[in-house]
Amino acid sequence: MSSPAPDARAGPDESADPAAPTLQQRLMASGHDRPEGDRCTICFDLIELPVGPHSKFNVCCMKKVASMYINGRLGLAKDDPRAIELWTEAAELGSIVAHYQLGVVYYNGFGVEEDKPRGIHHWQQAAMKGDVDSRHNLGAVERKNGNHHLAVQHCMISAKMGYELSLVDGIKDMFNEGHATKAQYAEALLGYRDAVEEMKSPQREEAKRLGV
Repeated sequence: MSSPAPDARAGPDESADPAAPTLQQRLMASGHDRPEGDRCTICFDLIELPVGPHSKFNVCCMKKVASMYINGRLGLAKDDPRAIELWTEAAELGSIVAHYQLGVVYYNGFGVEEDKPRGIHHWQQAAMKGDVDSRHNLGAVERKNGNHHLAVQHCMISAKMGYELSLVDGIKDMFNEGHATKAQYAEALLGYRDAVEEMKSPQREEAKRLGV
């Protein structure tokens, strides 16, 4: 098993150069745009969220095979260690989805010993590349830990990318609890609306009307 991930609040290189951006600064400054893999390969428009139910195009790679092992599908015996091994290889090759999945299994201890810092590390890597699920999860973690300032920042980013859960279960709830301001809630609402509009097209609306 590889060595533990860096602490969720500090990168390994930050003590070497005091002027270098901290992990949290890098995290909040990057990943505000969804990755190119979230675009339709035909029309190049962003796919509606969540991507899975709105996309029929599947890519065969290690992260997909890992999913078959973790679920025991397509004739493969359920093999959690093999799934994690494949996701780890895919993450090392830059797979955002693999980072997200590793975050899920390590944070929750699914098929592996629970290691929340390592899970958070993988979500951070995915969030900095534009993964909205990982960004939302980081917001939920910070909120659970009482770090509402960071939780609001994370949820604001993913809400503005069109992620409804970050708006409804994140910013709205924190606004009602007094942890987000009225201005922040309004900003999140407008950003979410703009992102949803960007994902619409006449062709998609017609397909919905026809039940495609």
